[in-house]
Amino acid sequence: MKRNYYVYALKDPRQKPAKIFYVGKGTGSRSIEHINKPDNTRKGKYIKEILNDGFNIIITKLVDHLTEEDALRIEMELISCLGSIDNNGILYNSITPRSISSKLKPNNISLPDDAIMKAQLGLKLIKEAIVAFINENPQGITNSNCAHYLGLQSNNEGRQQDYLTYSILGLLIADGEIKSEKMNNRRIYIKNK
Repeated sequence: MKRNYYVYALKDPRQKPAKIFYVGKGTGSRSIEHINKPDNTRKGKYIKEILNDGFNIIITKLVDHLTEEDALRIEMELISCLGSIDNNGILYNSITPRSISSKLKPNNISLPDDAIMKAQLGLKLIKEAIVAFINENPQGITNSNCAHYLGLQSNNEGRQQDYLTYSILGLLIADGEIKSEKMNNRRIYIKNK
């Protein structure tokens, strides 16, 4: 089993001590990709703000030599502990396992401790797979392509509806990772540059 993953933190040097604002996992040069090509997510906008102020982002490897599964688990635990700006935490991560308010949950609903983390981990992996698929097809993909080729087809009483991929594509658009366009009367999804 390969142990080439690591968990890292991006820190804002404008504060003393430098404040963590993003936690991620990856291999190779993943941690610097955020800085070399900031996207349009809130994390990307925050990175641009720091760089525009004339500062360099501090990158710290927190844990090294991990399997992908271990890296994901540690990443989610750190995000859960530090929280996102959505729930009065400090991180600009868009996946926040503990952001679901207990106020929304009726008293008669029981939720296992790790259920949210597992769901968010699964969501993160599906998002990453879809973005990788789109990156490999710069001409764009359809929702149907996404569902069919990634094996994510929905089943609504025997009818294929592809609801899952449609929802994930919507989340990726909201995150600023991709965009949709009309082409030949079909909606295609492409990388947001």
